Amino acid sequence: MTLLSVRNLTVTLMTGSGPADAVRNLSFDIERGQILGIAGESGSGKTMTALSVMGLLPYKGKASGSINFDGQELVGFKPRDFRRIRGKDVAMIFQDPMTSLHPMLTIETQLTEHLRHHRKVSKSEARARALELLDTVKIPDPKTALKAHPSQFSGGMRQRIAIAMALACQPKLLIADEPTTALDVTVQAGILKLLDELRKSQNLSVIVITHDLGVLSALTDRIMIMYAGAEVESGLTSQVLTRPRHPYTRGLIDALPDSGADGKRLIAIDGMPPELGKFPSGCAFHPRCSFARSECKTGVPNKVDIDGSRRIFCSVDPFDTSDSSAGASR
Repeated sequence: MTLLSVRNLTVTLMTGSGPADAVRNLSFDIERGQILGIAGESGSGKTMTALSVMGLLPYKGKASGSINFDGQELVGFKPRDFRRIRGKDVAMIFQDPMTSLHPMLTIETQLTEHLRHHRKVSKSEARARALELLDTVKIPDPKTALKAHPSQFSGGMRQRIAIAMALACQPKLLIADEPTTALDVTVQAGILKLLDELRKSQNLSVIVITHDLGVLSALTDRIMIMYAGAEVESGLTSQVLTRPRHPYTRGLIDALPDSGADGKRLIAIDGMPPELGKFPSGCAFHPRCSFARSECKTGVPNKVDIDGSRRIFCSVDPFDTSDSSAGASR
């Protein structure tokens, strides 16, 4: 069953040069109990997509199109409407837990105040729930941890506490923005395992935003690749990462370092992503694409549906190896 359905989402921000679209005509769904990964370079629109769902766009930022969450249309919601569901039905783990945890308040204060605001429970009930949450995210000695401040924990433990706060009110959708950035590999693996366990035990839907394709490979069911505010490819994670069809997706995968290739030169995508408000005409990727043709510079990229389970937005589709009669339809 679909929990979140986004259709033709455009997010417009105010810049020094006037309004600019940070997200352009984006559509996707996430089912209950599913983990969707959103990947792309910095400035691709990943975080702005998440902030539009949370109702946390920057000042004068505007979302248009449709964001249907559990039967509610969020586009047009007033701030008080978002406050009613934010942290309760939809929760977010931010990139740096030190910026989302108050440095001067104990973990107990932060967890219990959040619970009492949304759940209207007593102090003792909130404290019992806080202990349960810390145990769920595998914080050692939860009773002692409740009395501590964020600075007394490692980065990995702070991230677990941030996850506990996000889960406090048993949300239906959890958005994790770069949840493993700046964590070492061992701690990263533990966080990913925890998110997967929570998804299974609570039938939680999760959106994971990252530039790390390795994280998405280990955790997600489906993946969407974004570039310059728009989708370029989406589908089952196993399909997209092993048989990419869009030149940008192929470039991201080719740029990954190979631990078994000593001395091999890393492959980089030529050029830089376009600045906000300065997207090129036609396909935004065409200035960096070695397969670009004249039509890529002016026309809207073709939407290519592949076997009903994935799609790309590309007028060239250079990696299509299927027979023209079986597979893709334009």
